Amino acid sequence: MHTDVETSSTSSTSQPATPAASQAELNATAPGQLRVIKRNGTVVVYDESKISVAITKAFLAVEGGTAAASSRIHETVAKLAQQITVIFKRRMPSGGTMHIEDIQDQVELALMRSGEHKVARDYVLYREEHARQRAEQQTGEEPTKAHPSIRIKQEDGSLTPLDLGRLEIIVAEACTDLEDVSASAILNEALKNLYDGVAAAEVNTSLVMTARTMVEKEPNYTYVTARLLLDNLRAEALNFYGIAESATQADMAKLYAEVLPAYVAKGIELELLAPNLQDYDLDMLGAALDSQRDLQFNYLSLQTLYDRYFIHSNEVRIELPQIFFMRVAMGLAIEEENKNERAIEFYKLLSSFDYMSSTPTLFNAGTLRPQLSSCYLTTVPDDLHGIYGAIQDNAMLSKWAGGLGNDWTPVRALGAYIKGTNGRSQGVVPFLKVVNDTAVAVNQGGKRKGAVCAYLETWHMDIEEFVELRKNTGDDRRRTHDMNTANWVPDLFMKRVFDDGKWTLFSPNDVPDLHDLYGQAFEDRYTQYEAMCESGEIKYYKTVRAQDLWRKMIGMLFETGHPWITFKDPCNLRSPQQHAGVVHSSNLCTEITLNTNAEEIAVCNLGSVNLAQHIGPDGLDLAKLEQTVKTAVRMLDNVIDINYYSVPQARTSNMRHRPVGLGLMGFQDALYMQHIPYSSEQAVDFADRSMEAISYYAIQASADLAEERGAYSSFEGSLWSQGKVPYDSIDLLCDNRGHDYIEVDRSITLDWDSLRERVKKGVRNSNIMAIAPTATIANITGVSQSIEPTYQNLYVKSNLSGEFTVVNPHLVRDLKARDLWDMVMVNDLKYYEGSVQNIDRIPDDIKALYATAFEVEPRWLVDAASRRQKWIDQAQSLNLYIAGASGKKLDVTYRMAWYRGLKTTYYLRALAATGTEKSTIESASLNKVSSQAAAPAGPAPVPQACSLDDPDCEACQ
Repeated sequence: MHTDVETSSTSSTSQPATPAASQAELNATAPGQLRVIKRNGTVVVYDESKISVAITKAFLAVEGGTAAASSRIHETVAKLAQQITVIFKRRMPSGGTMHIEDIQDQVELALMRSGEHKVARDYVLYREEHARQRAEQQTGEEPTKAHPSIRIKQEDGSLTPLDLGRLEIIVAEACTDLEDVSASAILNEALKNLYDGVAAAEVNTSLVMTARTMVEKEPNYTYVTARLLLDNLRAEALNFYGIAESATQADMAKLYAEVLPAYVAKGIELELLAPNLQDYDLDMLGAALDSQRDLQFNYLSLQTLYDRYFIHSNEVRIELPQIFFMRVAMGLAIEEENKNERAIEFYKLLSSFDYMSSTPTLFNAGTLRPQLSSCYLTTVPDDLHGIYGAIQDNAMLSKWAGGLGNDWTPVRALGAYIKGTNGRSQGVVPFLKVVNDTAVAVNQGGKRKGAVCAYLETWHMDIEEFVELRKNTGDDRRRTHDMNTANWVPDLFMKRVFDDGKWTLFSPNDVPDLHDLYGQAFEDRYTQYEAMCESGEIKYYKTVRAQDLWRKMIGMLFETGHPWITFKDPCNLRSPQQHAGVVHSSNLCTEITLNTNAEEIAVCNLGSVNLAQHIGPDGLDLAKLEQTVKTAVRMLDNVIDINYYSVPQARTSNMRHRPVGLGLMGFQDALYMQHIPYSSEQAVDFADRSMEAISYYAIQASADLAEERGAYSSFEGSLWSQGKVPYDSIDLLCDNRGHDYIEVDRSITLDWDSLRERVKKGVRNSNIMAIAPTATIANITGVSQSIEPTYQNLYVKSNLSGEFTVVNPHLVRDLKARDLWDMVMVNDLKYYEGSVQNIDRIPDDIKALYATAFEVEPRWLVDAASRRQKWIDQAQSLNLYIAGASGKKLDVTYRMAWYRGLKTTYYLRALAATGTEKSTIESASLNKVSSQAAAPAGPAPVPQACSLDDPDCEACQ
């Protein structure tokens, strides 16, 4: 005899079903409780024992009730029932209501995951048979008309009939112009979760959550879900202004223009917006708002904006998507002479997703504290007052959403002599513990965690302890679990590694000038200091084998993810600003390479071109790209003058040098659109050509601005003033390092000679390009992050906005074209954690195109990055993915990164060589069935992605 959970829950009690209306009262009086909506609309308290009974009966139906089976069944059932309860409590920690079908889905999953495939199959067949019987008993009424008695509980406690007609309009609008989605399927399923007396807010939530569960089957449902969420957003904002209780998408074509002036007036009144926004022609700007652009959002992008970007008052979001983009555009155009026209130009670029400003700019543009910059780089001096001053600067900068890079190399090492106290130094590490705790305490206004990275040069005596800061063992007082760390590696050390030489560690108070030297000058002075050690002039030092230290650095990188490997000499030798100072570190995300000193905290302002939006039938659309870059560079330059500077050294530096960092995102999407596999020479060539074009147009745009506004004040003496573009600085690196230690492609396609003549006359910005990780803004625009390969083709993404099922829409498109997309394929993708390589019926060309990050050999990542680096005056956030990671493979990869002229690397994502592959009992592949075959019994779990967009890493986006 079989049973499902609902049958169990009704037959095991003699009490009559509780009326739905009284259950609504139960919901209001039992906070924190889990409740279940049954198929007849009644609500009951969640009871784990009912689940145990249902699972037990399923086991007994398959295995019988023998004594031998009884013990195993009892233990297994108890474990599975508890697992299911834990899942729902984790999903709804404050209590909530689920449908009976949700529980039955989890029973199926639990049975499959535990390997009880026969029981699971029997359970699925039982459910399907009873679903068929229920369908036969229905009267044939339209599903959307099946619950005319459902009443909605309003905020004042009154009950009003559910407006099914409006629901049908909202869902139909959400599905407009989208293929392979069903409005009726959403309505039918959503109505199962509604009951008499349901709260008004839960009606929209039911629609959203229903559409959200369908995303894994059809990626277009992510757009449906976003549009359903928009209905809730519109009601929230329009109610706030008293304009309307709700509105359809069609209504917004007229209402947006009405909302903008009300928004500006109310925002200024609440001291959320800058008063000077009132100086715009709001009627003109309102007429420019394009409500159709709301339809571009997928669910993750819109939910992210709602949770973290939209301005709110008492937790009520007072912005709508196009209002949000216009607020940012107004904030960036406020000092323009023709600010109305420029604001519209900036708005169109942002709202089209062709380009996106960085997160701090999106957070704060147009507000009373417009802290728009992304990154701050500081050098910490070797005195107590300066050290704690630097930590205070960290706190102030982090408060306003800045990501931090600290250069700690000047601080003397553990055991070094302190003349003032006649004592010995405690070294760098204890201070880094304070920095770590400060980053935790000052969490960027509550919007995301404080984020900082400490840099130390490889010759520093504390380097061996520094590389262990993120270990989970050892003295916790000398560990920093919440901050990032990075090695600042001189070329000479890498040469010693290659040549198996010795390496000497110093305390910086004994070798004070090494900090400011690079290239041949560093090499000469370093060897002089080594000679002084041998002669006894320097007594406090340590000599190690270079390869031993290198192995420790690589080993800790594999074990803890830190410290990252960044290279001092290419950052300095290829810097346009060599005449103005030294690059002592990079930033939080390793893409910024700017000078720092006691008077200057380097600042960089970031934004990213969406490369996927610039691919046409013939490949890269250069004309569109040129226009995008021109406007983007203008927006970035405006940030410098508008920006709120929380410390004076940051203003000094930014006004003197005016650096910006234009980057890109959606590189992987651009490859998909051209059917180019990431692991190919074509992809490497596209990386080269696309970055060359962005570099060319960005430098050209900065030269245009210099003609209009003047060159930056420290221009004279820069590489720019000598007519040298980033490509030309490769010669300086080769000459200093030695040609035996570097190999860089030197191909070129554009007319750089004419541009060289222009830059001699002036550019507006000392630095112009940097490729940031773009984790969050890529989510907003719905493309792949930065230059990253696809992590998985189907996975769950977790960030501060929750968990989101993500399916690669390009893969689905190509599989549909070959009639290969079905539920069997969905389950296979789940089973293989988003990989297509072991699914037999997928053709080889699709397998090559949709190889995931760990299936792309790291040499392709390095080669593509090397090609980009020749065009970039700063650096790029380069994550390295290494499958089958071993000491030798890591060693080769990072040596290759240095050898190919890279300036920096970012996170190492490694899978150990001992990792096992999934396989069936019969073979190492799954899915040896036709596309018409039935899906395996019970859905497989969606694979969970590692958190590439962990909030710790988002300060540079």
